[in-house]
Amino acid sequence: MTQQGVRWTADQVLALAPDAPSQKAGSKLGIAGPWSRAGSSGEGAVWGLCKGSGSKPYQTVIDTADVAGPAYRCSCPSRKFPCKHALGLLLLWSGEEDGRAAVPDGEEPPDWAREWLAARRDKAEAKRSSPPAGPAAAGDPDAARKRAERRAERVTAGATELERRLSDLLRGGMAAAEQAGYGLWEETAARMVDAQAPGFAARVRELGAIPGSGPGWPARLLEECALLHLLTSGWLRRDELPDALAATVRSRTGLPASAQGRPLRDTWQVLAQYDTADNKLTTRRIWLHGERSGHTALLLSYGAAGRAPALALPVGLTLDAELLPHAADPASRQLRADLGEQFTAPCPTTGHPAGISPAEAAVRYGEALRDDPWLESWPVTLGRVVPVPNGDTGWQLADPDSDLALPIASSAATRSGLWRLVALSGGAPLTVFGECGHRGFTPLAAWPYDGAETVRL
Repeated sequence: MTQQGVRWTADQVLALAPDAPSQKAGSKLGIAGPWSRAGSSGEGAVWGLCKGSGSKPYQTVIDTADVAGPAYRCSCPSRKFPCKHALGLLLLWSGEEDGRAAVPDGEEPPDWAREWLAARRDKAEAKRSSPPAGPAAAGDPDAARKRAERRAERVTAGATELERRLSDLLRGGMAAAEQAGYGLWEETAARMVDAQAPGFAARVRELGAIPGSGPGWPARLLEECALLHLLTSGWLRRDELPDALAATVRSRTGLPASAQGRPLRDTWQVLAQYDTADNKLTTRRIWLHGERSGHTALLLSYGAAGRAPALALPVGLTLDAELLPHAADPASRQLRADLGEQFTAPCPTTGHPAGISPAEAAVRYGEALRDDPWLESWPVTLGRVVPVPNGDTGWQLADPDSDLALPIASSAATRSGLWRLVALSGGAPLTVFGECGHRGFTPLAAWPYDGAETVRL
């Protein structure tokens, strides 16, 4: 059940938008003017009629208590998810007029909204009450083993070919890489896709973007080639590796993994959510922090190119839920998990994780890198840091109690979130959550020191 009167913030609503144009269009509809018969229940449902260009208003209903984030239904023809009407209704619901909620609580939904909500609840209840799939439902284990063996053979052939191509590159010299152009790398990446090794393919494409990318590119190319060689060598010798490192190599190669650890129930704070996209896939990363366990977990969700992933958890909310870790060993550094059963609807958080110093953050990333040499970054929360200019080269998060600081990654320094961080600080210390890596620190969320409301960056 949701808490009566507890509303999300505008930032939490806009974080659900699939793109910037949707944020802008939804903001224009976050006022009472175009809406009629809007209401909300104590079970997380919000509904309303929005006047459009046609004679009939659009029917919009949202279930904010859904386990995988808000669920939406709108009679408009938009293919964006959520559409601008759903965003506008949530913005209206999150605000006030004359000191009162703009969308009243405790209402009974109209028939068109009630039917959709009832169907969703019935489906969820049937899923919870259905018995777990037995061995028969999992398919033929011998057939699954043979498929895995065939894929391993293809990946091995791909790794062998990639080793040969890396050797050819080094014999020809770094200058030849710039002259060859991107086509050579793309053709090699396509070969790795055929070998069913998407992890190899992704790293090859990253190599193709380095030649001619600015001062020092030959050194960067050599570093990335060395890491790729380490990965292919690890695959070819995976039977000789410790179990944990062999699992890391399989994951980095791109072999699918599923949840295998015991469910971990906690009150999970949603610290950050952001998307990365290529021409085939949109990947959503959601960082969670367990209030009781202190555990940090990563949820991944995917969507076809141009479509937002299905899983959406607004930053700044908490949920009482189980996570299903991908690592069987609780002491593992594997942070990936799947979202399991949710016991209450999301509600606003009332705190934030404890912070550590920049020096300790660097140590934690180094320890994680020891177990996974291909790790780009590690999630950490910095306590009592101040964003300050770093000469003419960018910004850094400085510890006011020492002379230590973490540089902010150049990719983060070009985003508007940096200026929100600077404005939030005003020269005073902050608590900042982000990803600490070899390219610097990427801020994702922040809190005024001793403050509780999460600011998404």
